[in-house]
Parts: sequence; C-alpha cells; structure tokens
Amino acid sequence: MRASIRKDAQVQPLSRKEGPSRETKAKRIAYLFVLPVFVFFLVIVAYPLLSVIWDSFHDKNLLNTGDGSFVGLANYVEVIRSEYFVQAAVNTSIWTILSVAGEYVLGIIAALALAQGIRGRAIFRGIIIIPWVVPVVVAGLTWTWMLTPDYGVLNSWLVKLGLLDEPFYFLGEPDTALLSIIIVNIWRSFPFYTITLLAALQSIPRDIYEAAALDGIGPIGRFFKITLPQLKGVSIVLVMIHIIWTSINFDFIWVMTEGGPVHSSETLPIMIYRFAMQELNIGLASALASLLLAFMIIGFMMYYLYLNRESDHREGM
Repeated sequence: MRASIRKDAQVQPLSRKEGPSRETKAKRIAYLFVLPVFVFFLVIVAYPLLSVIWDSFHDKNLLNTGDGSFVGLANYVEVIRSEYFVQAAVNTSIWTILSVAGEYVLGIIAALALAQGIRGRAIFRGIIIIPWVVPVVVAGLTWTWMLTPDYGVLNSWLVKLGLLDEPFYFLGEPDTALLSIIIVNIWRSFPFYTITLLAALQSIPRDIYEAAALDGIGPIGRFFKITLPQLKGVSIVLVMIHIIWTSINFDFIWVMTEGGPVHSSETLPIMIYRFAMQELNIGLASALASLLLAFMIIGFMMYYLYLNRESDHREGM
C-alpha cells in the first residue's frame, strides 16, 4: 500500500524565485562601469556644447547690454558679415593645410631616416621628440625672440650669411607673419608624426622589401609601391587628428602675434577669443564656434563617405 502510494505520488520541486541570469548581471555591471564615463561626458562635453549652441541663438553679452532674448540667426548673420570673418576663414584654411602637410612630409622623412640602421639612431630618436614636449608658450616666446629684428638670433645668422641685407621683422609684416608661425608650428609638431610613422614602418614585413628588390624595384619605387600603401591607414588617422588640432589651435598664434599685424594671422579661434574675452559678446562667440563645429562635422562626414566608398570598392574587387 505504502509502496503504491510512493510510486504514484509525484514529487513537486520546491518553488523558488528565479533571479537574474548571469548574462543580465554582467550587463548591469558593465553599465555601472560605463556610467561614470557617461556622466563625465555629459558634464564636460555635452552640456558645454549644448550651452554654446543655445547661446548662439540668444543676445547674450557679459556687459549686460543684451537681455538674453532669442534672436534666431542674427548672431550668425552678424558674424558672417563682420569685417574680418572671410580673412580669418581663409587664414584658418591656409594655417591648417600648410601646417598638416608640412608636418606629414617632414615627419615621414625623419621616420624613414631613423628607420635606417645608422649608428646612434637611439640618441637621435630621443632628441627628435624634444620640440614636441616643449610647452607651446615656451616654444612660441623663444621663436618670437629669435625672429625679432633687433636681437634675434635668426636674423643675425641670415645677415651674416648674406641672405638678408638687413634684419627683417618676420612677425611684424602682414605678408610673412602667418607663414612664420606655420613654420614654427611644423617644427614643433612633426616629431609626433615621426614617432607614429616610425612605429608603423617597423611593423612592415622585411620580406616585402626583399622581394621587391629582387624584382629590380629601386628605393623610390619601393617607397611609393610598398611604404606609402602600408602607411595609408596610419597616415589618414594622423592627418585627420591633426586637422582637428590645428584648425582649433589658439595658443601658438596668440603667443606669437595675437592675430596681427592688422589681423593678417588671425584665425577663427582667435576671432572667437576676441568676441568672447575682449568684446564680451558670448552670443557672437558661440555663433562662430558653432559654425566652426559645423564645418568640421561636414568635413568628417565627407571623409566617412569616402571611407565607405573605398571599403565597398575593395569588397567589390
């Protein structure tokens, strides 16, 4: 009787509340780790950015002459119609293009030289980074002193070598001020290219160069057919990063010329500074900053579309 009851009875498992799965717990932990970064982004990046865009549509002036009312696109129109906007935009383009191009060319030449098996190359690799680690203010003031006509070292050398009849104030002439700062900026920034490209060069397999040499391809041919294609990815990233850094660069130009003489070296970041810190017109400064951001976004959208076309083309092959 008892055996039959045990046989017929069905043991019911104890009911217990199901907890979150291991995957769910892992996701929650991941969100907790990401949360501080997200909060940091909101406080440091998103809020100031949205505030700038908001202020660009309002009459906001620290002199209290504006009531903070909504003015629509009036600030943008005033910025575009300002006397030196076009010149500042052109100067920004010249400053960015020539600086980035010069830095890349000089950087890849230095990287190729340091990649050779020359004696003492470890010492040269250490020395070449010095311009990059020098603070911008120190570098700017030093070069300003070197370029002065009265006691500048560079002027003294050029006169002694017979390249100049008399000292020339490179930073005091509208035709040479911006170009002089560009050269100084190239001098300071090219070591970053050199180090990055040198690391990329050392990752290229030697077998490729040996095979090309056996096929009769000379050094120049190997550079254009092997080295440059292998460095394409790194080069694009480097150039795009430095386009951002250079186009928004403020300190170098301000330390050396403050945008002068006669606004000849004034770029858009310098113009933003004048609106905000000298005229105390936050509305105009925010409008110009928003325009600069829009130009950069458009440029990167074009770059992104280009990469997509390149990727589709390679997949199609």
